[in-house]
Amino acid sequence: MAEPIMVAKGLNGWVELYENKVKIRRVDFKGNRTKINDKGDKDILLTSLTAIQFRRRSIIVPGYIQFVYMGSSEANTTIMNDMLDENTVTFQKKGQPYFEKIKEAIEEAMERIQTSAPPTVAALSNADELEKFAALKEKGIISEEEFQQKKKQILGL
Repeated sequence: MAEPIMVAKGLNGWVELYENKVKIRRVDFKGNRTKINDKGDKDILLTSLTAIQFRRRSIIVPGYIQFVYMGSSEANTTIMNDMLDENTVTFQKKGQPYFEKIKEAIEEAMERIQTSAPPTVAALSNADELEKFAALKEKGIISEEEFQQKKKQILGL
């Protein structure tokens, strides 16, 4: 099994960052593996993450990191719900810097994945369309002006 790139240890679990996923590992306050509210460890692919909710710890309330993805629901922001939500890990003051760093690293990984994604079907279709109209222009079927007009339309300019 691959080793995590980064780990942040919280009150009700750990967040582990891997190359292509985030793992929420459930542990008790002593760091022993456990199932909180019948929720075990959870893997969330970085490609499926849509947002990361983050609340800094206050004097009274622990901070939390919550992972949002298609089909998930955001927890109500009560301390008890934060502790029991399967997509949320809470932390105290000493853990906050680690959670800030892992949040930043996850966001960077998400950005890297999004920018390295293969072109979409729409992008390929636009290129195909432009190529077809360029061929029509070269054959003299349409004018340069008509080609430029169609090019602007295809590219949304």
